[in-house]
Amino acid sequence: MTNYTPPLTITPHMLNRVVQISELLGRWSAMANTTLTPTLRRGNRIRTIQASLAIEQNTLSVAQVTAVLEGKAVRGSVREIAEVRNAFAAYEGMPLWVAHREADVLAAHRALMSGLVDECGAYRSGGVGIYQNQQLVHLAPPASRVPELMRDLLHWLAFTDLPPLISSCVFHYEFEFIHPFADGNGRMGRLWQTLILSQWRSELAWLPIETLIHERQAAYYAALGQADRAGESTLFVEFMLDVIHANLQAHLLKHDGVNDGVNDGVNALDDLDRQILRMMRELPRINQSQLAQDLNCSVPTIQRRIRALRGTYIERVGSDKKGHWRVLDRYIDHD
Repeated sequence: MTNYTPPLTITPHMLNRVVQISELLGRWSAMANTTLTPTLRRGNRIRTIQASLAIEQNTLSVAQVTAVLEGKAVRGSVREIAEVRNAFAAYEGMPLWVAHREADVLAAHRALMSGLVDECGAYRSGGVGIYQNQQLVHLAPPASRVPELMRDLLHWLAFTDLPPLISSCVFHYEFEFIHPFADGNGRMGRLWQTLILSQWRSELAWLPIETLIHERQAAYYAALGQADRAGESTLFVEFMLDVIHANLQAHLLKHDGVNDGVNDGVNALDDLDRQILRMMRELPRINQSQLAQDLNCSVPTIQRRIRALRGTYIERVGSDKKGHWRVLDRYIDHD
């Protein structure tokens, strides 16, 4: 066993997001304990499953996933229906697993992919590459190295001093880089990040992070690719922290009362977020380069902030070239 440490640069953006998320978690925890009834928890779990599988091209809707789990007849392929049942069993099995235990990783893959792949609950025996538009974008390490790489990663997870908010994101990226299984790596990586977070704060088992990943699917894959090219998980960690932050904000707005939710959501934004929103409201057709120049920061920083704000505070109307920004009504500038 080596003292492997995944390459990572801790950035001010990460630290700011950890502070903001921790503040929101206090309110989410209080809300989850009082308002997350068994029905709502099941609803969140169903949305999580539907979103995670949709990223992998499963076409079943939330209503259809619900019907499958209720034992009703659903129009869909045998494989899609099996994926839903397997995913529900895997997420329900989370309380039994320990995130850094290799046997539990294999057991989770067995639950998730039972009947769907030949190498079920076992590391892949062959090479694998990730393709987009018939172009190779990531060549995973050779199969012979997978057991060693996974044991090093799990050993690091067991002993790291990083906050779980960060370590869960690092693990997610490193897992996708290794691509330890013949199939199911994406859904396993998302499941395992949820497991890591839930073993830190149990209420996070019911926060459907996968729904926002699905909504930002292109950005999710772009962040993985950028991290690959950079040779470290930093950009992906920043992206995932943005997703968790936005998800918490959205759920607090939904469950915590309109006035309280909006005010606290705005308070959770930092000065740069607010400046971006103000400029988009005043100049809806402003582009990212103009924002970066006017706000004296880099274009990648603006891109990360826009990804975090999108869907919760802003939306794009029309195309990227000819469209414009719309600041959503839930954002109220109190300054």
